Order: sequence, then C-alpha cells, then structure tokens
Amino acid sequence: MSAAEGPLVVGVDTSTQSTKALVVDAATGRVVASGQAPHTVSSGAGRESDPREWWDALGEALNQCGEAAHEAAAVSIGGQQHGLVTLDGRGEPVRPALLWNDVRSAPQARRLIDELGGAKAWAERTGSVPSASFTVTKWAWLAEHEPEAARAVKAVRLPHDYLTERLTGEGTTDRGDVSGTGWWASGTEEYDEGILARVGLDPALLPRVVRPGEVAGTVRDGHGLPFSKGTLVAAGTGDNAAAALGLGLRPGVPVMSLGTSGTVYAVSQRRPADPTGTVAGFADARGDWLPLACTLNCTLAVDRVAALLHLDREAVEPGTDATFLPFLDGERTPNLPHSSGLLYGLRHDTTAGQLLQAAYDGAVHSLLGALDLVLDADADPSAPLLLIGGGARGSAWQQTVRRLSGRPVQIPEAKELVALGAAAQAAGLLTGEDAAAVARRWNTAAGPVLDAVERDEATLNRITGVLSDAAPLLERDVTSH
Repeated sequence: MSAAEGPLVVGVDTSTQSTKALVVDAATGRVVASGQAPHTVSSGAGRESDPREWWDALGEALNQCGEAAHEAAAVSIGGQQHGLVTLDGRGEPVRPALLWNDVRSAPQARRLIDELGGAKAWAERTGSVPSASFTVTKWAWLAEHEPEAARAVKAVRLPHDYLTERLTGEGTTDRGDVSGTGWWASGTEEYDEGILARVGLDPALLPRVVRPGEVAGTVRDGHGLPFSKGTLVAAGTGDNAAAALGLGLRPGVPVMSLGTSGTVYAVSQRRPADPTGTVAGFADARGDWLPLACTLNCTLAVDRVAALLHLDREAVEPGTDATFLPFLDGERTPNLPHSSGLLYGLRHDTTAGQLLQAAYDGAVHSLLGALDLVLDADADPSAPLLLIGGGARGSAWQQTVRRLSGRPVQIPEAKELVALGAAAQAAGLLTGEDAAAVARRWNTAAGPVLDAVERDEATLNRITGVLSDAAPLLERDVTSH
C-alpha cells in the first residue's frame, strides 16, 4: 500500500444485504482498503434482520481492510433508511429490526394518515406522506401486534444509529435519516410530539439529532473493532443522503439509483411537501433537502424475472407489446403495497427476451414517473441523469433508462457511493469542509456520458394505460382472502 497523502477515514454502507467499509485517503479520495460481509434478511410476510448481524458484518468488513482501518482518524456510517431498531435497557435488540421493505404496516399507514388530518397535512408537517416503509408506521404495527415487545423497548433507533451508538456509546442520529421516520417535523426540524403521542412513543426513547458537520462522538473502549479509542465519529446518515454526499451533488442534478430498491432524487434548497405522497420530502445530510421517490422493485425483481425465464439478465430483446409490472414485493411508487407482478399483452410470438425487456421497462417507468415531481420546476430538463447503484453498470439498465427518459445518462466511475459519501462526511470533520465539497474535490461523479436518444413515448404511454386499467386488481389484498 503506497503512502497516503492525508489522514485516513472510514466510510461504511450498512445496506439491506451486506455491510461495506472503505478506508479512504481524505486528501485525494483514493480508496486504500475495502471490505464487505453479508447479513441475512427474513423471507415471507415480513422483512427483518437481527441488528447484531450488522455489527458482526461491520467487524468482518473492517478486518478485511487490515491495518489501514486502525490508522483511520474518523469514521462515518451510512445505512439503509426507515428500519425500526428496538433496544432494551442493556442496548440489546428486543426483536429483529423491521426493515424498509417490510410492508406489513400498510394498514397502520392508512390509519395514521386519516387520523392526523390527511395526506396534505402530513406533507406540510413532516415533508412526506407516510407509507408502509416509514418508521412511524412500523412502530404503530409493533404496538398493535406485539404490545409486550413494544413495552420492553427502552430505545428506538434507525439502522445507522444502532451502529454509531455501539461505537460511541451515545444515542445519536442525523437530519437526513431522521427525516424518513415520519415523526420528525421538517418545518421546525424537531421531533413532532403530536405524532409521537398518537403512536404512543415516548420522545425520551429517541436519539439526539446531530447537526451537519458536528461530531457525534468518539470511539469508546471495548468495541472489538480495529479503531483506536478516541477516533472521531461523524453523525452518519441514510443511504440516499450518503450517496448524494458521495456524488458531491449540487441542486437540480437528477439521480437514479438502481439497487434492491430504485430511487430518483435531487438536492433542492426548497423544503418539499408533496401531498400525493409520491415524493418523500427528506432532508439531506448538509442543510438542504433531498426530495426522493422510491420503488420497492428494481434490480432484484428484474433479476428474479430473468431467473424464471432462465435468461442472463442482459439477454433482452426489443419489439414487444407485452407489459410487465414487476411489483413482486408490493410497491411503494405507485403506492400499491398489496400488489404483485402483472403481465399483460402476451402473444404466441412473444419471446422470453422480450418479456425480460418488458420487466426492465416496467421498473424504469415507475422511477421516471416520479422524476418530474422530484425536480424543481426550474431544473434543467437536458441535464444528464446520473445513474448509480448496482444496476448502473448493466447495459440493459443503461439503455432502458436512456430510451425511456430521453435524457443523456452519466455513469459515475466511482463505486460504493454510499460508503464514499460517509467517508466524505468523516473527512469533513477533519478538514472543516462541507462533505459534498470534499466529494467534488475527489471528483467522484466523473464518468462516461451516454448521449440522449429520442424518448420512447409509445412504451411509456402503454405502461401507463395498463397500470391505470389494472389499478383495482393491483390494490386488492389477495392475502386476506
């Protein structure tokens, strides 16, 4: 390993499926070491994980980084949003964490919207209309279905909060991640005591919200990780806010992230409040806002379709009139939590490759449908769409986004943008810089630009029509019959 030009920092991405750690040279952005370890997610009706697995995976990922992790002067953790982590008085999980893609709390989401003034009131109050993904609905579900567990809870945390607290011994969160709970008022940037009272959650159980640029704490003794005692710990943030930091994102630049979930977002200097609920009015990790729309079904759903068809994920073929809505896990955008996959327009001459292309089209259609709502009205419609996430490297994803968006598409060469964004946040603690400015200095968004092509309006309109016609079927909860 060649000598670093500046101090070393660690950025962590604790995602749905695994935890990744990068050791980064704060001066240049060069990744000097990396590690990754998996964790498990339950299948069936719920999506749950044991938070202790995240901690073990963090330790394994850091051990893979070797001596470089021990030399780090600061660390920050980015993590999957919305997850409900419930801890007892000893800091141990009361039960497995309810993850963002656990949609069992859809009834509680509908009830909370009705009980607290409707969708418009929620959007004005918290910036978002809660769906089954939001933490507040998961707490309401827990209190209703597992009241003994709810009574045993002495601390409520988000996934990144849990790991940060195990490092520092202090319960903290940040404005980016807490803005996805549904119990943080975006106008006042404080916990909303009225919402907390409605769901029976004592605000004393919640972490302190650390301000952008503020130190969350220092690494304490006895953690068992290769950090030195006293290493600075940044606030951390949610994965999308961390990726925005990792790109050094400026206001108005659109991003599409293709992972287990798909997201579209952009930094805005105006506080968002979408009463339709399509756009979540998240805060970013700096002081601006991160209006975002998220789909539950993205790369994992399309890969599942490819596997069912016994095809490589790139084996798409053009020229189909078939429509595939790949809502295999229920869907959040559009808000159809009980939906399943739907295939329409199958003919004798439809090929397996055309069906796979239809699945790509269905997944991208949902994301592009939300993009205009995410962007401010004065955003440049010809600005390149930044394509990130695991799917961004795939030709089929690239060409589908290009064809259906009509925009130039830029693919940043930097990988692991959530962990890079966390590293930039950690570096900002040491240098006093804004974390996004650190990432711009590292030139993380650099990458090839694919020219715009004519937008495929016929396919977009066909999918929109099928989605509209099938709405009553997709809204039906088949599990209740």
